Amino acid sequence: MRHRVAGRNLGRTTEQRLALYRNQVTALLDHEKITTTEAKAKEVRGLVERMISLAKDGSLASRRKALAFVTDNKVVDKLFAEIAPSYADRNGGYTRLLKLGPRHGDSAPMVRIELVK
Repeated sequence: MRHRVAGRNLGRTTEQRLALYRNQVTALLDHEKITTTEAKAKEVRGLVERMISLAKDGSLASRRKALAFVTDNKVVDKLFAEIAPSYADRNGGYTRLLKLGPRHGDSAPMVRIELVK
């Protein structure tokens, strides 16, 4: 039974899963939209929203927390300088999932996750 077990394993070890999340969050903040499977996008969504909320705070501690998760310094600079100020009057809901249909190879449900403008 899976009572009180949160999150998805995605068929990976903890280290691989954390690396996947970090890379996808970094790519999404850099390109502002990525295409991935629905399960991965639903897991990444909460992490991206947390990074944007940290950036809206704007403190040095928040920047260090973001740098501890996001793998690229330039992306963190973009997050704090461009992305967070555009969401100053918005309380959450920074991302959108658009369903694209099944992937040809294995029929995995694909989505585009993007930042709401």
